[in-house]
Amino acid sequence: MTHVDRFAEDYLSGLHLYGNDFSLEEIRKWYEDEQEGYANLGNKDKLAYNYQYSEMDKLFGYRYIDKSIKFSNVLGLGSAYGHEFLPIINQIENLTIVEPSEKLRSDKLCDLVPTYVKPELNGKLNFKDNTFDLIVSFSVLHHIPNVSFVMEELYRVLKPNGIILIREPIVTMGDWRKPRKGLTKNERGIPKSFFEIFIQYHSLEIISKKYCDSAFMYKILGKLFGIKHNSKFYQTLDSYISFIFSWNYIYHRTKLFHKIAPASIFLVLQKNQ
Repeated sequence: MTHVDRFAEDYLSGLHLYGNDFSLEEIRKWYEDEQEGYANLGNKDKLAYNYQYSEMDKLFGYRYIDKSIKFSNVLGLGSAYGHEFLPIINQIENLTIVEPSEKLRSDKLCDLVPTYVKPELNGKLNFKDNTFDLIVSFSVLHHIPNVSFVMEELYRVLKPNGIILIREPIVTMGDWRKPRKGLTKNERGIPKSFFEIFIQYHSLEIISKKYCDSAFMYKILGKLFGIKHNSKFYQTLDSYISFIFSWNYIYHRTKLFHKIAPASIFLVLQKNQ
């Protein structure tokens, strides 16, 4: 059965993750499409770029990190300019960012100079086992084809007792076989069952699991009342609504009422000894 034949039955249903079983040549084509995909959406100007998720990151992620801890080695997967690290920048001694784009890079983050490395085509991370105290992957995995392998690599390079923060869409974001406004060619959400199975298989400790990003909430509060998406009030309220309506979750949303449910998940996980 070809990838196209499997769409309705396997991929759009969330039974299997599209791209997860690609050949190296298929991954190469995907990589070429996505390498500058985010930058080409209009994110090339670092001075004008406005990071929209700082309050979400603090509320659902960084609040669970002890402020007295110093991280000797931190890894950011696809972290671009590195703005997502600003809330804990004073706790980081060394920051490495795996980033495909040549355009989305910072020379300096406050007093910290990040080290940028290009990703390997096959997803291999060229670091030793147990290298990083903290790994951050915010809305990156859904741009990657072979997610299972990359997740295994993240687990491998994370130190025992190390923490990994993951934020990802858990809905398809539409039918990615067709052009979608404001999205790159191949990005697709990752079914929440994918993360549940991975966590169970690796016996990762769940420090926090939050559902978030209800599209209908943003339309009501944002467009009607002018409440900012990147505000603590909005993110707090949205998390409650997302939890209440998590029963209505479906991977491929084809009807309006499907959107009365969370579209993303935010995980704070710790690697056991």
